[in-house]
Amino acid sequence: MRTARICLAGAAAAAMVGFLAAPAAGAPTDTTTTTFEVLAGTLDIDAPATADLGSGAPGGTITGQLGTVTVTDSRGASDASWTASVTATVFQTGTSSPPETVLPEEINYWSGPATATTGTGTFTPGQPSAGDAAPLSSTTPLTAFTHSGGTGGNTAAWNPTLVVNVPLDSIAGVYTGTVTHSVA
Repeated sequence: MRTARICLAGAAAAAMVGFLAAPAAGAPTDTTTTTFEVLAGTLDIDAPATADLGSGAPGGTITGQLGTVTVTDSRGASDASWTASVTATVFQTGTSSPPETVLPEEINYWSGPATATTGTGTFTPGQPSAGDAAPLSSTTPLTAFTHSGGTGGNTAAWNPTLVVNVPLDSIAGVYTGTVTHSVA
C-alpha cells in the first residue's frame, strides 16, 4: 500500500509539473482605447501678386483675368461658412503730376463660376456670369464668392475677370492699383 501511495503521489506531482509547464491560454480578443485630436486650422485666401489686364483706348474697355483666387478653410468647424469679398484702390499713372486716375467704381468685377472646389456645402459665385459684373469700390466690399453650410475643411478657387471702363479723358500711361481679396 505504501508503494501505491508513493506512485500515486509521484503521478500527481508529474501531472502538476505538466500542468504548470503548459503554455498560458490568451483571451480570444482584447481592446485598446485610442484617441487622436483634430486641430483647428485657419481660414485663408490666396490671390496672384501681380496681374496685367492688357491695354485699350480712352472711352473703350480693357478686359482681363486677374488669375486664380483660392480660399482654403481648414478650421474644422461644424458650420464651415465663409464670405470672400473684394475691394480696390484708385488706379494711377505716374506719367503726370498730379497723377491721372481711374476710380475703382470704373472697374467691374466678375468672379465667374468656381474653377475647383472641395468639401461639402454650397459654393456660390458673387457674379456667376459676365452680365452680373459689378463695380468695385475702395470702401464698400463686393461679395466675390461664398460658401454656406458644410462641415470640416473646404476649398474654392475662381479666376475673376476685371472690365476697366477707361474714361474718355484718360491720358496714355500704365495705371497701377491694388485689388484686395479678403475672407471671413
